[in-house]
Parts: sequence; structure tokens; C-alpha cells
Amino acid sequence: MDPNLLTLFKLSLILAVNTLMTRGLSDADGVDQSFTQQPWLLQCNQTVLLLEMERCGEQFSSDMNHVHPEDRCNLTHFIREYHVFSSCTEKNAERIGCFWPNPAVERFIISIHKHFFSNCSLDHAVFIDPPDDTLILLIFIPVFLTLAMVVLVVWCSKRSDILA
Repeated sequence: MDPNLLTLFKLSLILAVNTLMTRGLSDADGVDQSFTQQPWLLQCNQTVLLLEMERCGEQFSSDMNHVHPEDRCNLTHFIREYHVFSSCTEKNAERIGCFWPNPAVERFIISIHKHFFSNCSLDHAVFIDPPDDTLILLIFIPVFLTLAMVVLVVWCSKRSDILA
């Protein structure tokens, strides 16, 4: 067999395998690459973004009307509604070509929080840092124990011939 033909065959085989491998790793296969799904091609339109956020907010308001006002401070009672709201804002922002979260979306989400969750107060104690003396002890005791263990291991490894 001709050596040039064998080299050409090897080269084409490597190229074919490389193409198949990189194509298998590509995320673009079978995905609709429409214009609205490529945010880097769009400019963020703040007006459209705010209109879409209002639509998400209206849906969230409608969903939250089904939650009793006393249960609005307990996330377990409305976690599904909040997830739908959060997903709605994220998907619409990305569809329009805006980053999520961005300042406009954050302001909108804060206004939603103020509207629905302003009466939620902390019923439990607010945790504060321990006194400095306690904090120093809690930090230095594990540090010194770790150093002592390292010294003990090194000392025992040097004396292994005597202890054995």
C-alpha cells in the first residue's frame, strides 16, 4: 500500500472522529436558535422588560390572592407561586435580551416584596456575634489542636525506629 495513501487515510479518519466527537459535545444540536433566544444579538429594551415584569407581577398577585394573608410570611405556603414568578421574570428578561437580574428587575422584585411581605417580621431572636473573648477561644482552640497534632505526627515519625 502506498505510504501517502495510508497517511491520507489516517488523516481523514482522525478528522472524521474529531468532527463526530466535537459535534457530540456541542449544545447547539436540535436547539431552535431563533432570534429571540440569542440575547447577545438583542439590545435590552427596558420598556418591554418592565411591561413583561408587570405581566409576571399580575400573575403572581393573582396567585397570591389564593394564599391567606396570615400565611404569606411562611414560604412553604407560596413557594410554588414564587418559583413561577421568579421563572417568569428570568425567562422574559432573557427572551427580551436583558440580563437577569438587572437593576430594573431587582427594583420590580423589591416592590413586589414590599407589597406582599412588608408585614412579615422576625418572630425569632436575631443572632448576634458572640463576645470577642468567646470568639477568640472558638477560633484558636481548633488551630492549636491542629498544630499540636501535626507536631505529634512529625515527632512520632522521627521516633518510629525507636518505638518499633
